Amino acid sequence: MANLKEQRVCIKFCFLSRKTAAETVTVLREAFKEEALSQARVYEWFSWFKRGDMSLEDQPRSGRPSTSRTDENIFKIRDAIMFDRRRTIDELEALTAVLWSSCQRILIEELHMKRVAAKFVPRLLSEDQRANRLSVCREMKDQLKTNPDFFSKIITLFSVSKNEERP
Repeated sequence: MANLKEQRVCIKFCFLSRKTAAETVTVLREAFKEEALSQARVYEWFSWFKRGDMSLEDQPRSGRPSTSRTDENIFKIRDAIMFDRRRTIDELEALTAVLWSSCQRILIEELHMKRVAAKFVPRLLSEDQRANRLSVCREMKDQLKTNPDFFSKIITLFSVSKNEERP
């Protein structure tokens, strides 16, 4: 998005040049295209200038400033996620004591990360699952030694069309 302060300077120039707010909206749309401030925002700035407030800075807002997205919290979350990229936001929240929504915003906006999920892929295997997979692989290896056509039968089994019955 075009720098908002630049657009405010343009609005102030148009105001001091005695252009109307409608003319200013047209000028901004020509200059900044789709990044131009909305008509309502231009009219709002014009009303501030008419009241004598010629400042281009944002008005102070009420409420407490955000304390979650600090450099310290960003480093905590980055270190935690780099240690184990499979961690969930819930786990990061528990580890870092940073709110869930702040963890999510830090991951997306500050660390430029996104979740990539692949279906049907187990994330972590227990020792029993690992042992089971190892034994199945060894059995398949033994079958291949005794029967060289073993894999062609497996591939044929899975390549059967939906209309045919499987054995």
